[in-house]
Amino acid sequence: MSSHRNMGSRPRLPALFSGLTRRQKPAGGGGTRAESPPVIKLKSPREIALMREAGRVVAKALEEVRRMAVPGVTTAEMDHAVATIFRAHDATPLFLGYPSSVKGKPPFPAVICASVNEQVVHGIPNRRPLREGDIVSIDTGCKVNGWCGDAAVTLAIGTVRPEIQKLLDVTTETLALAIRAMGRCHSWLEVASLMERYVKSQGLYVVEKFVGHGIGQTMHEEPQVPNFVSKGLRQHDIKLEPGVVLAIEPMVALGTKEVRTLDDGWTVETKDRRPSAHFEHTVAMTPDGPRVITYLEDSDAIPIATVSSG
Repeated sequence: MSSHRNMGSRPRLPALFSGLTRRQKPAGGGGTRAESPPVIKLKSPREIALMREAGRVVAKALEEVRRMAVPGVTTAEMDHAVATIFRAHDATPLFLGYPSSVKGKPPFPAVICASVNEQVVHGIPNRRPLREGDIVSIDTGCKVNGWCGDAAVTLAIGTVRPEIQKLLDVTTETLALAIRAMGRCHSWLEVASLMERYVKSQGLYVVEKFVGHGIGQTMHEEPQVPNFVSKGLRQHDIKLEPGVVLAIEPMVALGTKEVRTLDDGWTVETKDRRPSAHFEHTVAMTPDGPRVITYLEDSDAIPIATVSSG
C-alpha cells in the first residue's frame, strides 16, 4: 500500500503513518530548521530471510489473482481468494482495518486494494464483474511471524487497447529497471531519476501524489521512496546499503499525473479519468545486490546482481 507524499500534521495521520511525518515549511515562506534525515532501520540477513516468508505468501496471493483475472470475475471474489490464502499461511492482512487519513472516513474494509482502469491506488473491492478490456491493479500485503511483505500487479482483463498495453509494459519496465539499477547505483536519487526519465520518454506520467516506502516489522517505515526526483529526496537521499528494504511501487498514468480521492475516503483516480497502472515489489539490499523478496519462487528471488549487470 502506497504512502502519501509529504504528509502533513501528525494529528490527522493514522498511527501506522506516524513514522513518516516530516516538518513542513510554514505557509508564507518563513524560514525553519532543516528537516532531520529519516532514520532507516537496516535489516540483518536473518530478518530479510524472515521477510522473505511474508513475501512468498504475498506472491502466492498475487499468483492466484492472476489466474482469476478473466472477464466476469469480481474484485470481491479476488479479495476473498487472497484472504483465504492468508488464513492458510497464518498471515495477518496488512490492509484490512487500516485507518483512513481522511477525517471521518472508515478504515479500509478489505484484504486487497483493487483499482480499476482510471483508479490509481486504494480501490475498494466490489461485486461489479470486470469486463473485457478493463485493467485492474491488485495491491496486497501481509505479516508473517512479525515481518511484512507488500506487492502489487496490474492485470489486463482479456484483450486491451494498444495504448493500455503500452501503459502496462512501461510501468512493468519502470519497476524492473529500478531493481536492476539498485545493483549499480549508490543512492535512490540515481534510481528515481532513471525511473522518471524512462516514463517521460514514453510519453506517460509518473503519479507523484503517492510514493513507495520502507518496510519491515510494520508496513510503512522510513524512508519515503519516490519514483521521481523530489526536493525531499535531494535533501535526504537514500543510501543503497545492505540492510535497506524498500517497497518500490511506480504508478504511471496515461494522461495526467493529477489525481483526486473519491468520497469513500480511499479510492484515488486520475483527474482526467484515463487509465493508470501500478506495480510493486518489496526489495532488500544485500551484500550481493538487490533481492526481490516478493517473487513466488526462490530461484527468482536471488540477488539481481548475480543474474544481470543491469
